[in-house]
Amino acid sequence: MPEGAATNKARLIVDDEFEIAPIDDRLFGSFVEHLGRCVYTGIYEPGHPTADADGFRQDVIDLVRELGATTIRYPGGNFVSGYRWEDGVGPKDQRPRRLDTAWHSTETNQFGLHEMVKWLGKVNGNELMEAVNLGTRGLGNAMDLLEYANVPGGTKLSEERRANGADKPFDIRMWCLGNEMDGPWQLGHKTAEEYGRLAAKVAAGMRQIDPNLELVVCGSSTHDMETYGAWEETVLDATYDLVDFVSCHSYSRPWNGDMQSFLASGADMEAFIHEIAAIVQSVKARHKTSHQIYLSFDEWNVWYKANDPANNPSGIGNWPTAPRLLEQIYSVTDAAVVGDLLISLMRNADTVHSASLAQLVNVIAPIMTEPGGPAWRQTIFYPFSLSARFAKNGTALETVLDGPSIDTQAYGEVSAIGHTAVRCKDGSLAIFLVNRSLRDDTKLEIALPARRRFSAARSWTLHDEDGSASNTLEHPDRVTPQVTDNVTIDGDTISVNLAPVSWTLIHVC
Repeated sequence: MPEGAATNKARLIVDDEFEIAPIDDRLFGSFVEHLGRCVYTGIYEPGHPTADADGFRQDVIDLVRELGATTIRYPGGNFVSGYRWEDGVGPKDQRPRRLDTAWHSTETNQFGLHEMVKWLGKVNGNELMEAVNLGTRGLGNAMDLLEYANVPGGTKLSEERRANGADKPFDIRMWCLGNEMDGPWQLGHKTAEEYGRLAAKVAAGMRQIDPNLELVVCGSSTHDMETYGAWEETVLDATYDLVDFVSCHSYSRPWNGDMQSFLASGADMEAFIHEIAAIVQSVKARHKTSHQIYLSFDEWNVWYKANDPANNPSGIGNWPTAPRLLEQIYSVTDAAVVGDLLISLMRNADTVHSASLAQLVNVIAPIMTEPGGPAWRQTIFYPFSLSARFAKNGTALETVLDGPSIDTQAYGEVSAIGHTAVRCKDGSLAIFLVNRSLRDDTKLEIALPARRRFSAARSWTLHDEDGSASNTLEHPDRVTPQVTDNVTIDGDTISVNLAPVSWTLIHVC
């Protein structure tokens, strides 16, 4: 125990008669962008020892299955604001090479919509969440892409899809109307009024082709933007009855080395969710409509932006293909924060119906690869994988904690323990916990539903005395979840000790 540390006591009450909401499987989505090595030498690498006939790395497919990711957002991200979707279809030897100004790279277009759909089919039949370009493009191009993807046949574009090898339509249900259009860095950046008008026109036009689409309108790219809040109100006023989701994006990192606030990032995310949910309800009331818009938290993760060479490469003559960008190595501390962010998403399952961990492979990702070499799990892989395993098709439950708090410079006083509980699809209980304290243990007593009989409890914990411990190419299994014996069950009470800077899952049956 660190010098000056204490052992706190806390009590958590779980009662499965008090439900928050069913957990949508889309909560465990992820994100594939044409950025760095996410696609090329990530999920797609012809010639790799594990590659199949389509060039898809089987070792990565196996890890994505294990991760439990569901809906995959594609193809961006900032990339989509300059993307011509038609470049990525048709014979590969006829596809053009293009400049990607978002990441100062060359896009070969050897991987496009058909490859993505085929790859998802090989993973687990995962759902595709397609983004349209509203940066350099607009209504006509969005309707063309929708016709190509979803119309069964009999038109120019649908017949082109069939000629390109996909006889049946892709039937993409969920569509993002652009990406981070509030951001000055975004190609085709717009004001809220400009974007709201465009998004409304695109949504209405797309619904003329397929009225049952689920459409995601851009919210603020971060909740630190000067236009935050006002952007959502303006955009939702213009689009409310035409869309189904508003997006949220948030990346956590220790500002100025403030690790205690960093460990409380889950509380920050939860406040963000509540603020946007309140704006949604305000606009709904003003429009006097019964239509409900939900949150799509379609970019979230830990990202140490200041440490990334994101401004490289540069120069008019230097546009590399699939350069190493944003390849962050995650620590066990980062994994605890990611686990806490997942807790916040599950605690708000009534509001958040979709979320995408950004990204999936190599780029701020739970899975890493080497070209021609192995693939491995980062530390953040484990809280995501275990949460998805036990919470999918489950129901989020209310939990009440009586316990210590911690003071943070960024967020004030917050609970020392991040917590939620899920009634799993088989009726068992999964309890997710994070000790946000940098130094103090917590002895936690959990009161289970008294009317139910539980006989066994199993626990997984991510913790290391070295908070910077990570998994690397040389040491891919340095950090793994430990099945612990520090959990006891006595009737309707569980006792567990939570180490500082740790993530824990307890499964009770």
